[in-house]
Amino acid sequence: MTSPKSARVMPPDVPVRIVRRHHALVRLSHWLNVPLLLLLIGSGLSIHWAAPVLVHAIDPVTRSKDVVGDLGVALDRVIPTAGASRDWIYDHLGFGTRNLAQVLSLHWLLAYLFMANGLLYLIGLLAGGGWRVLVPRPSDPSGALAMMRYYLGVVPMAIGRRPWPHPPVKGPYNALQRGGYFTVIVAGLLVVLSGWAMHKPSQLGWLERLFIDYNGARVVHFACMVLFALFVVPHVILVILDGFDTFRSMVTGWSKRVKEDSHGEV
Repeated sequence: MTSPKSARVMPPDVPVRIVRRHHALVRLSHWLNVPLLLLLIGSGLSIHWAAPVLVHAIDPVTRSKDVVGDLGVALDRVIPTAGASRDWIYDHLGFGTRNLAQVLSLHWLLAYLFMANGLLYLIGLLAGGGWRVLVPRPSDPSGALAMMRYYLGVVPMAIGRRPWPHPPVKGPYNALQRGGYFTVIVAGLLVVLSGWAMHKPSQLGWLERLFIDYNGARVVHFACMVLFALFVVPHVILVILDGFDTFRSMVTGWSKRVKEDSHGEV
């Protein structure tokens, strides 16, 4: 996520400077994560079809106990296809049903690539010093609430032509961004650990116990997948709102920054 600040039109006499923002390994791993996460989520959904994590008592009418399947039926009513189907999500967002062996093999191939890519990202953060701006701060909870209030009110206030000042920010990321990025990094670590706990429960019993049991690891793994999916959409939207400089910095590594703007950023 990013704050919409560079999209503001600056007076021509405001001094700017070009600064290095993202290490090459951070940029590379960032873009590799796009196809990796999409394919991991798609194959993961097909694995979930074979052994659902979110279940309820069997519905006497539909004979379903799969929460994701029930959601698929609801979506199918909104986006009609050939008729209501419990497999709508698995067929449209995943790799389909009844192909567990193939998607398991693909999922683990992608998982190894994801872990290698995560290592590249970590090396890039350490080499470029980017880890410093992602470390949570004591003021982050209040800062994140202020940013959420700003995002929720920016459009209504713009429509009403009322002033809606941006909360003060020091550094390249605001508190909400920092919390979002840090959470995704933690989720990446948890998804890897829970994946190994499910893959090798006998050999890695100590790891399985960190998640209470096998089912606990499955719940954490699924929750991390949902978190990744929920993070991507607002992340892309806010990058677009932020302007071209934010996108360019993740491609070239350099950013055009106002030396001192009204938010106290440099």
